[in-house]
Amino acid sequence: SYMFKHDREIAPKNYRGAIGIVPQLFITIGIVVAQVFGVRNILGNMEGWPIMLGLTGIPAAIELLLLPFFPESPRYMLIQKGDEKTARKGLQRLRGWEDVDEELCEMRVEEQSEQAEGRLSVLNLFTFRSLRWQLLSVIFMNMGQQLSGVNAIYYYADSIYSSAGVADDHVQYVTVGTGAVNVFMTIAAVFIVEKSGRKLLLLIGFGVCCGACVLLTIALYFQTSLDWIPYVSIVCVITYVIGHAIGPSPIPNVITTEMFRQSSRPPAFMVAGTVHWLSNFTVGLVFPFLERGLGAYSFIIFACICLATLIYIWVVIPETKNKTFLETSKLFAHRNKVDIVVEAGDSEIKETGGESSEQEIKNTFF
Repeated sequence: SYMFKHDREIAPKNYRGAIGIVPQLFITIGIVVAQVFGVRNILGNMEGWPIMLGLTGIPAAIELLLLPFFPESPRYMLIQKGDEKTARKGLQRLRGWEDVDEELCEMRVEEQSEQAEGRLSVLNLFTFRSLRWQLLSVIFMNMGQQLSGVNAIYYYADSIYSSAGVADDHVQYVTVGTGAVNVFMTIAAVFIVEKSGRKLLLLIGFGVCCGACVLLTIALYFQTSLDWIPYVSIVCVITYVIGHAIGPSPIPNVITTEMFRQSSRPPAFMVAGTVHWLSNFTVGLVFPFLERGLGAYSFIIFACICLATLIYIWVVIPETKNKTFLETSKLFAHRNKVDIVVEAGDSEIKETGGESSEQEIKNTFF
């Protein structure tokens, strides 16, 4: 979670979505690499699995060695540590140019706008009316991401491929192919997120997943009646993976960063991570019983969850593309029934070179 948070903090606002999806892209690449190594002819066997398990330490060791050479988040250094000198140097290093006054100015505006909140913990994050709908949105998006059935789809995939006539020895290769589709669509999301926006990708993604679950239910119900129906099931699985990869999988972490300002962002990511893994655990625990009791109809439950999440996103979540963190907070202000008043415009701040002492920024909570 903190990896996702750090990436969004250091990214320019016009590239924040694309850069925010890159960690998810490498996660999908890691999954495909693991699937390849997990093929029975490589390391997916009795002799090879200890080696495969040990390989996971290599990227962790590389990251541990390289992290000291990366600058700390300038936004964190300026807003939470008050160290403008280090923040400026880090920002100049990240951007590759000397003039970073405009970005520093935006950070100062954000800092002054949230002074009333102070340092937030996970517990008192729930007490702020100004963050109420942001927090609910984080919870709903992360629950929807996992309870939409993505792990159940992967759980069911092998049996679907087998029922379509794929030989048992070849199922593992088809699974690798499905992972490759996931990677390809996540790459596509990196390139289109700044053009299409976050909200549209979420709506399309959950809509595709909902439709795929409904069609998969129908296909599984009739798969013993018609010879060609199992192939429809394969198409449904791949369609679901495509839908999840362009929206529900990468975008919630992007929006979580953009909905919260600096002091509230760390506890918000802790809430998001907790909800994510609890939902993941719930699906893994409950789905085998659902599948045994409901069979093909179990995917209707996931379709309903996808639809409910889609409706919530449509009604509640605003488009955050190309918005500063403060501007996104203003979008939620009316729904939270609070006022965030900035008495001096951004243009005046920029003209004064970031001298914020004359600007009084108030947060008023009702």
